[in-house]
Amino acid sequence: MDEITSSPDEKAPPRRDVTNRRAALLATLVAVPITVAVAGFTFAKLAPDAPAPEPSPSATTARPQSTAPVEMAAPALAERPATVCRALMSQLPDTVRDLKQRSVTAGPEQNAAYGDPALTVACGGTEPAPAQTDDVWVVNKVCWYAAEGPDATVLTTLDRETAVQVTVPRTYGAALQWVSPISDTVIATVPSGGPTPASCAG
Repeated sequence: MDEITSSPDEKAPPRRDVTNRRAALLATLVAVPITVAVAGFTFAKLAPDAPAPEPSPSATTARPQSTAPVEMAAPALAERPATVCRALMSQLPDTVRDLKQRSVTAGPEQNAAYGDPALTVACGGTEPAPAQTDDVWVVNKVCWYAAEGPDATVLTTLDRETAVQVTVPRTYGAALQWVSPISDTVIATVPSGGPTPASCAG
């Protein structure tokens, strides 16, 4: 039986180069993330700038408000009330809590406004005669009568020579908390109108 021997000229089947495959795989793994990163950077550069988000209101940021003049009436005042009201307006604070003072359409010597919706201060009106003592409050030594309306609470002094009226929109919550700094100015500029009403005593 003839023995079959391979000729030295015959080539053996090619062997896979394991080292070359590993190198190619490693190069691919490195190249793909770099390509993705470059593409993302290019897209970000070419994309239009998005507008910055509006800051949301918080306890430390003042609420946005209109700066337009607040419409208020300015009835004619006698000489003495007009003098007292000018003194009051000149000493009112620039802000009431976080509400900034705004201009008014009439009578800046007797009217003031703060915030949006507007909290208003009017000087020189007539003091009411409250039917119930439950609606009378003393805030920083000033006697106030509170009249509740559908959209606002109207607070009017009861113990001053010239009446001062503060209208607080319901959106601001408890009205009495807003008249504290105003009460301090009333005490300093509007003389007492005589004995404190019995409804404010005690």
